[in-house]
Amino acid sequence: MDKSKPTNFIAQIISKDLQDKLTEKVVTRFPPEPNGYLHIGHAKSICLNFGLAREFDGICNLRFDDTNPEKESEEFVEAIIEDVRWLGFEWHGDVRYASDYFGQLYGWAVGLIEAGKAYVCELSAEQTREFRGTLTEPGRDSPYRDRPVTESLTLLEQMRAGEVAEGSMVLRAKIDMAAPNMNMRDPVLYRIKHVSHHRTGDNWNIYPSYDFAHGQEDAIEGVTHSICTLEFADHRPLYEWFIENLPVPSKPRQYEFGRLNLNYTVTSKRKLKQLVDQGYVDGWDDPRMPTLSGLRRRGVPSTAVLAFCDSLAVAKTDGIVDMAQLDHFIRQDLNEHTTRAMCVLKPLKVTLSNWPDAEEVLLATPNHPNRTDLGERELPFGQVLYIDCADFSEDTGLSRKKFKRLVLGEYVRLRGAYVIKADAAIHNESGEVTEILASIVPNTIGETPPEGIKPRGVIHWVAAHNCIPCDVNIYDRLFNKAAPGKGDSKLADDINPDSLTVVNGCKAEASLAAAKPGITYQFEREGYFCLDTRNGDAGHPVFNRTIALRDNWSAN
Repeated sequence: MDKSKPTNFIAQIISKDLQDKLTEKVVTRFPPEPNGYLHIGHAKSICLNFGLAREFDGICNLRFDDTNPEKESEEFVEAIIEDVRWLGFEWHGDVRYASDYFGQLYGWAVGLIEAGKAYVCELSAEQTREFRGTLTEPGRDSPYRDRPVTESLTLLEQMRAGEVAEGSMVLRAKIDMAAPNMNMRDPVLYRIKHVSHHRTGDNWNIYPSYDFAHGQEDAIEGVTHSICTLEFADHRPLYEWFIENLPVPSKPRQYEFGRLNLNYTVTSKRKLKQLVDQGYVDGWDDPRMPTLSGLRRRGVPSTAVLAFCDSLAVAKTDGIVDMAQLDHFIRQDLNEHTTRAMCVLKPLKVTLSNWPDAEEVLLATPNHPNRTDLGERELPFGQVLYIDCADFSEDTGLSRKKFKRLVLGEYVRLRGAYVIKADAAIHNESGEVTEILASIVPNTIGETPPEGIKPRGVIHWVAAHNCIPCDVNIYDRLFNKAAPGKGDSKLADDINPDSLTVVNGCKAEASLAAAKPGITYQFEREGYFCLDTRNGDAGHPVFNRTIALRDNWSAN
């Protein structure tokens, strides 16, 4: 452990446990339920669990809490594994599953019945809620609470064998119906579900509740510090009750920390699933989604996510983090590490009248202005170029301070190339500019132009004879409200209608024909972009904007 590094309260607990010999080797776990894709909030938990194990020379297990087959699938399992690996973490041993322990959990449930600490209850769901009481009133005992042990054992076996209808019976722990903590009022241990499981098939007709399975899984795996988010704090007494009342091989302890909430998005798998199912996004990996797969498809580097998570407090209270904080780490990482390239989003043809028709030269330009280790690339330069429509104006009255681009009759420098002058503009029948006739100022590559020639600024360009067509997806925040779906509004009401703008007919420098998924580029003056993994082809790629060069977000 690095003693110079500030520690959070969980790290302090672990450090003391090791010092007091209460723990010999730290074992943590990351236990996602495979009922959706992981989001940025999970990244904080991943970093905490795997990070603490790494910090204290321990181990971290990856375990899927697959106790609800109605909502879980192998697709989600594979996506979660990919996300954990993308963040750079490796778990100890094989991937584990709650379903690995179904037999043991069932045996322990039988043991609770035999000890008079569990019973089969036939109250309906509505009756169960009624008997449970309220926060201010104690619950009432189920009429089945004192049924004979042998009867409960027989019924449980019938439930397991699929001989009992769904919803007609559950197995409950016998704890205290008057407990102030509602979770202790005879919680459900097993429910009947005649649903095939993605790993165990049709072997089981009953499945353990999360509360019954979770702590025992930790105990089986020898987890020493079971780290959860704050919503499980009220469940801790139940977690501890099971550990104390079952013959488990170890006794883990649960600790809770504040979950990560970001404004202008949602970090609820239920709400994210709603967005997917109702078609507001084109999948869990839509680049507007806060899922790790969405961030990856958008071109966000895993190192930026790690740096962001490392900046967050591990506290005993929940909080809301500004999306701008995540954006800061994304920009910081990309600015330092990404190769530069040029792409013209709205091409305007420029013909150089004083350039020989068939002549082409290759101009060497650095891939990064501050990193020579990233090398250089060659940009073809010829008589016909493309610049962006927004970089030209016929209005000669525009001030140099406000418009640092090409103006008719004036000069501008092409990035890494010559200074040029706009001599004339050609229009179509609608009066739109379709072409600029221009001329280069010789000997101005990397050189100061002659006296009297003052370029307004520097713009990007591509050679018309050696560029590739592409399309660009401009992504912005999915929601235009800081707290989507809160108050009187529905989640769909707060979706930003401008969260995706598709720009067709772009022109990119030829080097981008070799772009690969997972590699992000800075398109000079436009932002950071990466090749989309689901659209486009080698001859006509699609690039997704990862993030703009600077924060220009403003909510509606």
